[in-house]
Amino acid sequence: MTTFTVRRAARVLLVDGSGRLLLLHGHDPGRPGHSYWFTPGGGLEPDELPAVGAARELAEETGLRLDPTALVGPVWREVVEFSFDGRWYRQEQEFFTARVPVWEVDTTGFDDIERATIDRHRWWTSAEIAATDERIYPDDLAGLVSRVLEEGRC
Repeated sequence: MTTFTVRRAARVLLVDGSGRLLLLHGHDPGRPGHSYWFTPGGGLEPDELPAVGAARELAEETGLRLDPTALVGPVWREVVEFSFDGRWYRQEQEFFTARVPVWEVDTTGFDDIERATIDRHRWWTSAEIAATDERIYPDDLAGLVSRVLEEGRC
């Protein structure tokens, strides 16, 4: 039987003026060769409101400081189970959106784990996300981004 660490998280779908989504690329130190793209965000502090945590994580991982009230959402929620560095997690996460005309990512706010496991970032179109063979989390990110943009929720 797998024992899970249960945690709450908040993530941000950061979209630029061209409709591209910012993704970070990292790897799992417990599984050599297991790399993936993912949205900025992460675990919440105890009693931290999701929008507050999403804004904090966005600032830490991209340098973009937004007031939590500037985030739209949550636009989606999910519960995901995954392993990272040999531990299993069950994570309840909420996704928010934000739009910027342009943004030059600044990763100086990374913590030690992020510095060791995140190696690059890239702005992606929904079509590029849908067409890639690279591992992207969550699995239906292209569909989620398309829905959010079509609904004008960012």
